[in-house]
Amino acid sequence: MRASYLFLGLILALFSITFLTGANWPDEFQNMLGADYEQTRILWLKDPPFKGTDVVELQERLRELGFYTGKIDGIYNQQVEKAVKEFQIDNGLKPDGIVRDHVWLRLADNYVPVNQQKQLEPPTGEVKIVIDTFRLRLIVLNDNQPYKIYPVAIGRSSTPTPIGNFQVVHKAVNWGTGFGTRWLGLNVPWGKYGIHGTNKPWSIGRMASHGCIRMTNAHVEELYPWVKTGTEVIIIGNPFGRLSYNKRVLVNGSRGADVATVQKKLIELGFLQGKADGIYGYGTEKAVREFQKANNLKVTGQIGWQEYELLNL
Repeated sequence: MRASYLFLGLILALFSITFLTGANWPDEFQNMLGADYEQTRILWLKDPPFKGTDVVELQERLRELGFYTGKIDGIYNQQVEKAVKEFQIDNGLKPDGIVRDHVWLRLADNYVPVNQQKQLEPPTGEVKIVIDTFRLRLIVLNDNQPYKIYPVAIGRSSTPTPIGNFQVVHKAVNWGTGFGTRWLGLNVPWGKYGIHGTNKPWSIGRMASHGCIRMTNAHVEELYPWVKTGTEVIIIGNPFGRLSYNKRVLVNGSRGADVATVQKKLIELGFLQGKADGIYGYGTEKAVREFQKANNLKVTGQIGWQEYELLNL
C-alpha cells in the first residue's frame, strides 16, 4: 500500500512540474486554453520532428535573414537544421543546430525597430487602451484623446486575438521568458490573454501570436507604468476572424469571440440566459437546439451557415 502511495505521489509531482512549466504541452491543448504561451521550447532535429508555431516563426526569421529557402510549414526538418547551423556559424555560435534562448536573442540582433518614437511623459488623465486588429496598432487614450500609438503583433488566423471590451487584471515584470519584460493580463473569460513584450521583435506588425498582443520590450516598458489594474482595454475587429471569409462551425467546447457573439444573439432572442462568456458549453448547446427547433432546422446543437444566417450574423 505504501509503495502505491509513493508511486501516486511521484506521478502527481511529475504532472505538477509539467503543468506549471507548460514545456511539453501539446499544441492542441495550448490552443484549447486560448493563451499565447510564446513557446520557448528548445528545438532540434529529432524523429518525430518538432511542429508548431514556434518553428513557423523560426523559419520566417531565417528566411528574412537569407538562411532558409524552404516551406513555411512549421516542421523542424533537415533543411531547417541546415539553416540554423549556417546562421550559428555566421554569428560565431556553436553550430549544433539546437535553438535555445540565446539563439532567439541573436536572431533579433539585426531587427530594425518599427515606428520608433521618442518617449513621452506619463499621461495625466484617465488611461484607456484601444487595440485595432485591422491596422495592428495599440492606441493609448488620455481622457479619451489619442496620446500615443504603438505597432503590435496579434494572433494568427488559427489562434485569433479576442475581440471585445476587457480590463487589465494582472501586471507582472519578467513573467516568464517568452513574454518579454512586461505582462498585462486581461480578463478574457475564455482563456488567458494579455499585452506583453517579446523575444521575437521582428514579429511586430504581423499576425504571429497565439492570441495575445505583442509589443517590443521597449514599448511595453513605457506603457506598463501608465496602466493600472482595472484599466479598460477595447479590442476592435471581426469576431469571426480578421481575414477569414468562412465562419467556423461552432460545437460544444468551442471558445472565442465568435462564440460570445452568437451567445449575445441567443440572449437577445430569449433562447439563452446569463452572460456571453465565449465558452460553448451545455447551456449554449441547449439554447442552440431550442433555436433550431423553433426555426425548423435539423437539431444538432451546432452553429453552421444556416444558423449564422438566421441569427443575422
